[in-house]
Amino acid sequence: MKKMDYQNVKGTQDYLPEAEVTRREVRRTLEDVFIQYGCKPLETPILNYTELLASKYAGGAEILEEMYTLTDRGKRDLALRYDLTIPFAKVAAMNPGISMPFKRYEIGKVFRDGPIKAGRFREFTQCDVDIVGVDSQVAEAELMMMALDAFGRLGMNVTIQYNNRKLLTGMLEVFGVEADKINPAVLILDKLEKVGVKSVVTELEDMQITQSTKSAIEQFLTDENNASFDYFESYSKENPDVSEGLEEVKELSSYLDFLGITEQCVFNPFLARGLEIYTGTIYEIFLTERTITSSIGSGGRYDNAIGGLIGTDEAISTVGISFGLDVIFAAIIASRKDLNQTSGIYYYIIPLGTEKEALRVAADLRRSGKTVELEMSKRKLGKLLEKANREGVRNVIVIGEEEVRKKKYKVRDMLTGEEKLWDM
Repeated sequence: MKKMDYQNVKGTQDYLPEAEVTRREVRRTLEDVFIQYGCKPLETPILNYTELLASKYAGGAEILEEMYTLTDRGKRDLALRYDLTIPFAKVAAMNPGISMPFKRYEIGKVFRDGPIKAGRFREFTQCDVDIVGVDSQVAEAELMMMALDAFGRLGMNVTIQYNNRKLLTGMLEVFGVEADKINPAVLILDKLEKVGVKSVVTELEDMQITQSTKSAIEQFLTDENNASFDYFESYSKENPDVSEGLEEVKELSSYLDFLGITEQCVFNPFLARGLEIYTGTIYEIFLTERTITSSIGSGGRYDNAIGGLIGTDEAISTVGISFGLDVIFAAIIASRKDLNQTSGIYYYIIPLGTEKEALRVAADLRRSGKTVELEMSKRKLGKLLEKANREGVRNVIVIGEEEVRKKKYKVRDMLTGEEKLWDM
């Protein structure tokens, strides 16, 4: 008989209890923040019709290359969701009676057949918040503030870079990039921080743009004032997208300034966020010390998705933010932070041939709301006390024949050594 291959599928990972405790602590922390910000929970299916996920209002050509597709027994074309955004837009499109503004959060698995690197897998967990029905940049400001609050609670120092797709695409139009080359050019600009100006310009040349266009873009990339709003003023008179984008960036900046978070939220005129879905503000969250270089969260405004899905092409104000649980966990491990220095177990009960009585004590303590681990092995007491110390269990209860006879047991505080006598 051939031995089965027990390896994980490439790009997937098991999380053993020690790691999963930290991951769940991160998840609970994020969820607590989402709830504090008035967001309502939502759950959507992992399986979707391919047509939905491949819609022109979805992720765009680049992400479709990474989509896992399959066919069911009814020969229907299905796909695994690659994010939580389009399934959410589908829910909003299918439920027009939802009260607006609608703020939802969802935490769930998504799948992408893409490149693998630190904190990036093919099966991973996203933690998303989206707001429908708010035209103002106050929605973006609240989501950015929420991100800073969430990472603050996790003890992580982050920087949020933001930009506006209208501003960026409008500038490319001004420079003479043809309409059908705008999105490819945006994807190239998105690589600027990774590959540098020279490589970006070389890639743009490969798109067969004119020399004057190439020179204008190169000047834009290297101008020392390009991060100043004033830089775009003259261009805003030439192009309506630049004008709208600049106004939105200024409005957002005014909120960030009023909140006192401009040091952590930095305008980056070349941030592009490759997905074609975005129509306005975009942002990415990075670890300030860059122990992991890829973003640990991102999002933006995508006003065309819901209207597009219901076939009206109506602009419905929608803005979202997404946190990658797996990359956050990788960042915590990289910085050797541990959210759980102690075990989640409040009482650890060791029976010495007294399993029935120990079970009853465990049941009583659990009914009072305590977390209890009942030892079920026959290992020696010394080894089990070592285990309690190693795992950071605070309270240990040993129940032997004498404790049963006296109907009393001791609760030992492993930190102080203090013992208390309790009735059984």
